[in-house]
Amino acid sequence: MKLGFVTAIVPELSLEKVLALAHADGFACVEVMCWPVGRAERRFGGVTHLDVTGFTRAQAEDVNALCAKHGVSFSALGYYPNPLDPDPKRARVVVSHLKRVIVAAEKLGLKNVNTFIGRDWTKSVDDNWPRFLKTWRPLIAYAEDHGIKIGIENCPMYYSADEWPGGKNLAMCPAIWRRMFSDIDSKNFGLNYDPSHPLLLRFDHLKPLREFRDKLFHIHAKDVLNDADQFNDWGILGLPKEYHAPRIPGFGEIDWGQFMGTLMEVGYDGPVCIEVEDDTFGKTLAGRKRAIKVAGNVLKPYFG
Repeated sequence: MKLGFVTAIVPELSLEKVLALAHADGFACVEVMCWPVGRAERRFGGVTHLDVTGFTRAQAEDVNALCAKHGVSFSALGYYPNPLDPDPKRARVVVSHLKRVIVAAEKLGLKNVNTFIGRDWTKSVDDNWPRFLKTWRPLIAYAEDHGIKIGIENCPMYYSADEWPGGKNLAMCPAIWRRMFSDIDSKNFGLNYDPSHPLLLRFDHLKPLREFRDKLFHIHAKDVLNDADQFNDWGILGLPKEYHAPRIPGFGEIDWGQFMGTLMEVGYDGPVCIEVEDDTFGKTLAGRKRAIKVAGNVLKPYFG
């Protein structure tokens, strides 16, 4: 396994400065954000450390040379929009850009692209399903043609009022993953698994590692704190922001020794990338850099 971090937390830095930071803090890899260049629509979205529009093999060679210079590799390219947006025009733009991310990953010699399935949050799972199949069957076939594995993050994406009640990502739980992987049966279709989201949704975060061991393409390392008193006030249908707080590994409810041990038990040998959404370290660049360093110190002992 390789330990890294998700570059979304340092949008101010250039790609070279991100690689230099990773090297200085002893990380082996980074998951590189590849949103279209422009204004971010939400926090942690819209970060562009690699512009994949018109990305050429010559540019890929330059990027790989930069990685070699700093001794840090790419674990994956990341782009987390809503490919099933209820606005067909917006959805088409998202799918087109996701294809560009896939092609860029191939040119870089990578194997992984991470993203969301998406969802029309005003509709049920069953009502979303025909559109899921129509969108994702050709996308997975496209990824297969380019030798790229698609890792779907399991975030439910219902943290704000405009994402309620259904959330903006279908792929939130084992029941949906089983159906998803049954209907699109591909070795290139799997998970970018984040153990913090099952704790929000109140299901076992370790059990899926065993059942879906062959679908674990990439791991996000993020922790969580759920405030029991606030949860008792709001209940399961309350907005998660009322009782839920993202934390860095070691500062929340997850036993990381147990989690890493289970990853080893099931034979996972891929990237583990820290995702920082923890405001207790502050929102300044210095605070976020410190959060990366502290989280790295928590997890590094498990990597030998």
